[in-house]
Amino acid sequence: MPEPFRPEGVTVTGGAVLVPVEESTTLRNTVAHVLHEAAESEAATPVVHFVYPLSSRGRLGDEDEEARELLERIELWAEEDLGEDDRRVRVVTATVGEDEYLFSPGDYADVLERYASQHDVESVVLDPEYNPTGATPLLPALESEIRGTGLSVEEAPVDRPTRRSRLVRRSGAGQFLLLFGLSTVFYLLLAWSLAPYDLVTGVVTGAVVSTVLWHVSLTGPIQPRRLFGQMGRLCLYVPFLLWEIAKANVGIAYVVLHPKLPIDPEVVEFDAAVWSEIPVATLANSITLTPGTLTIDVESRHFTIHTLTAGAREDLFDGSLERAVRFVFYGRNAARMPTPSEREGR
Repeated sequence: MPEPFRPEGVTVTGGAVLVPVEESTTLRNTVAHVLHEAAESEAATPVVHFVYPLSSRGRLGDEDEEARELLERIELWAEEDLGEDDRRVRVVTATVGEDEYLFSPGDYADVLERYASQHDVESVVLDPEYNPTGATPLLPALESEIRGTGLSVEEAPVDRPTRRSRLVRRSGAGQFLLLFGLSTVFYLLLAWSLAPYDLVTGVVTGAVVSTVLWHVSLTGPIQPRRLFGQMGRLCLYVPFLLWEIAKANVGIAYVVLHPKLPIDPEVVEFDAAVWSEIPVATLANSITLTPGTLTIDVESRHFTIHTLTAGAREDLFDGSLERAVRFVFYGRNAARMPTPSEREGR
């Protein structure tokens, strides 16, 4: 049995809240809400415990790995959301119930109550879409069972997404201006000129692209500090990627010019530690731009890559590109996460 995820060195000093988590459409907003409330609280050291109840159900190994990945993602979200409050607010992640078979709302409430008692937690916040059983909605009954243990419980006041996905969504002026700026700058970079004609056509092109795609892409809220941080890290990423492309070109040139043509083509698969569309697309395209590797398919975080040589495979699983993409979108701490080879024990 894999060792459960455990918090280390955490001292609970008051202002603690417990949030049971599982993959859901509202989890990201729930995490942001709880962390915002913690940062705004008057507690000297607010503590937020994100716990993943393991239901066992005969597949503990797979579920434990899913829990680890989700809790790691929540830690990254916490770093993004807290910003300057990061040092004051403590974030704890853990799995619970790994030695039990959880079935009923009472089972989950008992596990959460024991954890809360051990860590001096008095309140629980529930994700509106939290439903670990995947069948009958658990939330109302779970709220009742938790209240019966003496803990206070509330549902995070976050909006549930519409059940029917839409291509066109609401967007504000911030999204339009951001898309306009990115489109215009990209056009001028391709033109590599600041002549009056190129400036005018660049502005016109940016305006057309922004008008057409305004309600389709970049519909999330604009966070200037986070955006500028990502843009700054992206400026560091570009020369790094060019260096990786140059190194790979030399390696492929050696293979092509070698009398024995020592190629060893193979299709490999791995789960990348990046989330959401733009980071995944950035990693997929970076892999394709690097000679010797070609992204064949991406499904969620699961990558299927064609590699031309053993060296290309080693570089891929060493995870330098993946680390760099995590650095761009999630910050410096995310770059220290295990590489694909470390995660898969290669």
